[in-house]
Amino acid sequence: MIARRREGKPQAGLWEFPGGKIEAGETAQTCLIRELQEEMNIRIDPGELFGINEYDYGSIQIRLIAYWAAFVSGDIRLVDHDEYAWVKRDELGSYIFAPADVNFVEMLL
Repeated sequence: MIARRREGKPQAGLWEFPGGKIEAGETAQTCLIRELQEEMNIRIDPGELFGINEYDYGSIQIRLIAYWAAFVSGDIRLVDHDEYAWVKRDELGSYIFAPADVNFVEMLL
């Protein structure tokens, strides 16, 4: 699953793998569960670690931690995004991703 950042958000119009910022006391997996519930109204079951990518946007440095995950339940309702898509690996090249997510796209292709 990928999602496009809505207008008014950083990286607006670019696609990303949904997730969010880890809060104090959270693991990366519990963060992913919480963020997808809050931002998309879905429950997921995080699996194995897929990869870690650090990216420097100049004004901000971020560290992305990606996991394989399974959709459990929920009707998608977007908060920070204006569109989402379930895509196959060979379809990822048709989307323009936020720079920090490009490494993960390349890993999947």
